[in-house]
Amino acid sequence: MTTPDPALYRPCAGLMIVNEASRVFVGKRIDTKEGDWWQMPQGGVDPGEDWDEAAFRELHEETGIRRDKVEIVARTQDELFYELPAELKGKLWGGRYIGQRQSWFLMRFSGTDADIDLNAHDPAEFNEYRWTEADLLPELIIPFKRPVYTRVLELFRPHL
Repeated sequence: MTTPDPALYRPCAGLMIVNEASRVFVGKRIDTKEGDWWQMPQGGVDPGEDWDEAAFRELHEETGIRRDKVEIVARTQDELFYELPAELKGKLWGGRYIGQRQSWFLMRFSGTDADIDLNAHDPAEFNEYRWTEADLLPELIIPFKRPVYTRVLELFRPHL
């Protein structure tokens, strides 16, 4: 298999946030019109931004969780790629990218639900959240992202 051209894929930090009960944070996206899809926090890496800093920025923007409430336990060594379905290509990210290339971070959450604020950033990304079993992640995510979620689960399972 050939490696995709990274320039065609938006750089993105993905976060698997796990609480003391080994349940994973998932949020329901505000902008999803069809389906009951839940996802882990993820977001773009700004030009020149350090990946770890991007992960902590996205953590706070999407969940309101402060960096002192998490510890990075693991990170994927290789980037994981997904391509947008045909109907979304050219519509997201100004049409600049055909998908995302993601580095994923496993974060252990030491706080409580009181530390979560989905409205910490305007606009908010999620309108609800829940803690779920890790094995349910692939069936909760929108189908075109399932292979990435399956791989993230395989890579982080030893740490769960």
